[in-house]
Amino acid sequence: MKQQVVNEIVQGMLPYLNNEQMEALEQVLEKALFGREIVDERGATERDDEQENAELTEQFIAAKRIEGCSEKTLEYYKKTIEAMLQTIGKRVKQVQTDDLRVYLTGYQASRCSSKVTIDNIRRILSSFFSWLEDEDYIVKSPVRRIHKVKTSTSIKETYSDETLELMRDSCWELRDLALIDMLASTGMRVGEMVLLNREDIDFTERECIVFGKGEKERPVYFDARTKIHLQAYLESRTDDNPALFVSLKSPFNRLQIGGIEARIRDMGRRIGVTKAHPHKFRRTLATTAIDKGMPIEQLQRLLGHKRIDTTLMYAMVKQNNVKMAHRKYIG
Repeated sequence: MKQQVVNEIVQGMLPYLNNEQMEALEQVLEKALFGREIVDERGATERDDEQENAELTEQFIAAKRIEGCSEKTLEYYKKTIEAMLQTIGKRVKQVQTDDLRVYLTGYQASRCSSKVTIDNIRRILSSFFSWLEDEDYIVKSPVRRIHKVKTSTSIKETYSDETLELMRDSCWELRDLALIDMLASTGMRVGEMVLLNREDIDFTERECIVFGKGEKERPVYFDARTKIHLQAYLESRTDDNPALFVSLKSPFNRLQIGGIEARIRDMGRRIGVTKAHPHKFRRTLATTAIDKGMPIEQLQRLLGHKRIDTTLMYAMVKQNNVKMAHRKYIG
């Protein structure tokens, strides 16, 4: 209770004192209240705390929405913050570093979560409390002393040239052949592909405009084989749906992410590939581009990444190329 009083007084003085004065005030209050008992006579209820937490969470989500975050990302942020507040059971302004450490440790233990998942939660909570600090709701973010979780770097699998050809040979439908070629030659996200319409395709320039994360537009490009297979698929269709890819049966609805993922998994099973999914095409394109000498900055633009570090995570340089480079430049 004493710490709560100190925090409320310090927060109330934020507009009038600088950081050094704030630290001095906090020390004076803690010294003055040492050994004293404080009784809360305000009649604050648990419902008041929950309402305040909910309001601050909604304000944070609104701020991130203005920054351009997608609704899917915002929903994930909101659920993560609400789960933390519900588990800790405190007003958001009273949450301390130790509370968050215990929460993250318990979360990982109870759900057997990976280090990557725990670090994602840490990043979201860091963003939330940093925003509270910037908006003068709290003095200092309790996540400041919780450092990035160290994770092991694993080399993600890519499709080999042979696997891609086997997958194409296993296609029974023109749509599936065109679908694989689009993913393999453009490196677009599956979520970007399901939004494409027929009119978005420029066959002359072999390119199209996709809407990436944060509703940002960018051009992607496809090769001659993709052009031929895509044209053949579109010419074979009898429906009037404007979507680029639709279901095989009436009423020929726009193909969704789940439908594409299921189709790719089915193709993988037919040729003996256990981990077949759409995102693997994107990683394969990035790796191939790097191995063939494409500048990382251009690959970053092609994939639609804000940070070049993200691009480097996708592009795993083949060890054989490293060996050849060593012999050329060093050995």
